[in-house]
Amino acid sequence: MLYGTPELDPADKAVLGEIEDMRRDLKYRLAESHRWDGQLGRQLQARAIQGSNTIEGYRASVEDIESIMLGEEPLEASSAVTGEIAGYQQALTYIRHLSLARSFRFDTGMLHALNFMMIGHHHDKTPGTVRPGGIYVRDSATGEVVYEGPDAEAVPALLDELVEWLNGGDLEVPSHVRAAMAHFNLVAIHPWRDGNGRMSRALQTLVLGRDQILPPEFSSIEEWLGMGENTTDYYRALREVQQGEWDPHDRTHSWTRFCLRAHHMQAQRVRRRLADTGEVWLVLEEQVDKERLHPRCVSALYQVFVSRRLRRATYQADESLSQGQAARDLRELAARDWLTPYGETKGRFYAPGPRMERVKGEFAARVEPLRDPYRAHSAERASG
Repeated sequence: MLYGTPELDPADKAVLGEIEDMRRDLKYRLAESHRWDGQLGRQLQARAIQGSNTIEGYRASVEDIESIMLGEEPLEASSAVTGEIAGYQQALTYIRHLSLARSFRFDTGMLHALNFMMIGHHHDKTPGTVRPGGIYVRDSATGEVVYEGPDAEAVPALLDELVEWLNGGDLEVPSHVRAAMAHFNLVAIHPWRDGNGRMSRALQTLVLGRDQILPPEFSSIEEWLGMGENTTDYYRALREVQQGEWDPHDRTHSWTRFCLRAHHMQAQRVRRRLADTGEVWLVLEEQVDKERLHPRCVSALYQVFVSRRLRRATYQADESLSQGQAARDLRELAARDWLTPYGETKGRFYAPGPRMERVKGEFAARVEPLRDPYRAHSAERASG
């Protein structure tokens, strides 16, 4: 028996409707081809990887994660963190391919394979195989046991039941709700010795990816969950329903509401980021044209606009340049105060120069706070 899918109330349905409206809007915008599509997708995936791994205590900058994704050595992340990031990136890349596969069914072998991709470098944790014994989740601050998973002997049958449900259960339920329940049931089963939280968040992304409305990186809430107090709220939402032990029931409404709110807030962030990207790119194109620079230089300027730094190899790969071409472009941009170089040889990178800082400041001043959908609907009902 698994935890059951709850009924949605009117507020949930209203929030879900707004999420779907935002997703349709994003879908239409993404249907058009833009020069920045590859960079934006990579940044969103890097932020999802950062969010999910930060929750587990593996911290790395978005810039280092992008370097790892491109096969480069990170400038700051330790080798241990680099291994976690690389494993998770491999799993998310596979999820993107699975989201597009014409022939697809969920199965336990796929779930074990994803777990192996994530933690395969930890041979002592039997990656990709069911845990051999009991498992306990502890509060990292106090050491207190806050959740005890089901007996190891029950795990294979529970995974089979979850897979059966993923393939055919509650198909009439909105995909956001099904994805939330897939996440909750997998993390509650806690089938592996390590990687359970990351696997559950990745499964939520895969369930959404299979509806093929948006690429997984545009549907994931992993970035949102890994941000500051959101992580505390995430653990609180899980524990409120789990109540310390495996005990399936259908009182899961608070969990699905938490996930719907997270999707709404993250969708606002992604929609704003997509709109800003187009506007920023246009501003930078105008500057590049005005200064008679090569049009490809916009790519380098955009990367520095959205990140703390740019490395030559990243720009070289994005624009399919030779090492010499990329180096000359970056030197020229530095000479014109768009970039500021730091470091030497392999450690060299480019940060925003004085002119780029002014552009970034102009856009930062225009940022408006996100709208909490449930508070907004409560206020509307109260005023009505």
